[in-house]
Amino acid sequence: MSTKEKYWKYSLIVIIVGLGIILFEQIAPFIGGLLGALTIYILVRKQMVYLSDRRKIRRSIAAALITAEAILFFLVPLGLVVWLTVVNLQNINLDPQAIIAPFEETANIIQAKTGYYILGKDTVAYVISLLPCIGQAIMGGISSFTVNIFVLVFVLYFMLIGGKKMEQYVNELLPFNATNTQNVINEINMIIRSNAIGIPLLAVIQGGVAMIGYWIFGAPNILFAGFLTCFASIIPMVGTALVWFPIAVYMALIGNWFQAIGLLIYGGAVISQLDNLIRFIIQKKMADIHPLITVFGVVIGLSLFGFMGIIFGPLLLSLFFLFIDMFKKGYLEEGKQYSS
Repeated sequence: MSTKEKYWKYSLIVIIVGLGIILFEQIAPFIGGLLGALTIYILVRKQMVYLSDRRKIRRSIAAALITAEAILFFLVPLGLVVWLTVVNLQNINLDPQAIIAPFEETANIIQAKTGYYILGKDTVAYVISLLPCIGQAIMGGISSFTVNIFVLVFVLYFMLIGGKKMEQYVNELLPFNATNTQNVINEINMIIRSNAIGIPLLAVIQGGVAMIGYWIFGAPNILFAGFLTCFASIIPMVGTALVWFPIAVYMALIGNWFQAIGLLIYGGAVISQLDNLIRFIIQKKMADIHPLITVFGVVIGLSLFGFMGIIFGPLLLSLFFLFIDMFKKGYLEEGKQYSS
């Protein structure tokens, strides 16, 4: 390669990288919608192949049908969850003193039991000052969610239409041989399918089982507590204990010792253990992923991709170790064989 050709090559690389950084910064607010479209595309890809290739339906019509299916079975339930959240938030009294009152009541109970007051004036003032910021963050999150839903539907439709060309183009760009390329694609499909199906399934089951416990032991606001438990199941390590443990402590502080102890036992023995059982079954049935990859992947993914990080965080970590294994087998072990 001549000097001029090297100049052209590396100049083009710099231009591509520079424009890529600029475009990524601008498209970052819509990353949730793009990742969501990719997730649903992988889940419904076989349906698109069946309709367009076997049934000979025009790709535009098949894409429209599958997009409508995605809206009905994926996005409508998700929208209902957001709507339920908004309704519950609207029912909350926005008076700061009214919001802080239950915490002060709990602090007074603890002071009566232990002689120590856990809330100071500075703490109360700081919490009250945070409430407007929390409200703004929630409304901003709902607005961002709405925009990303429109992005998801728009991108998904065109991904379905140009699916084959898109996949072929990506395969040609991957810097791997045919075997490694297939391994990467299989890893992506396996993990996305496992997490996209398994995580919502786990959340619904744990929320339902938790609501049964809340009803048995007389916890307050059973429906909303079960709703929060569904979301808490996503959080690594602690999970649903973020909801049922504070409820049990509150019930103990107000004097309902029998119900509090019962809920603690039920939460530790049933709700939390159910998490481990279902994750084990899902991993064996759909993807043999090490639990540590799931835990740390979710932690990393949530900070990088937001809510979609629960799917793409473990994928990112799994691909990292897959690439290390590919490098080890392709270069290190091969080099040892030649040297020996």
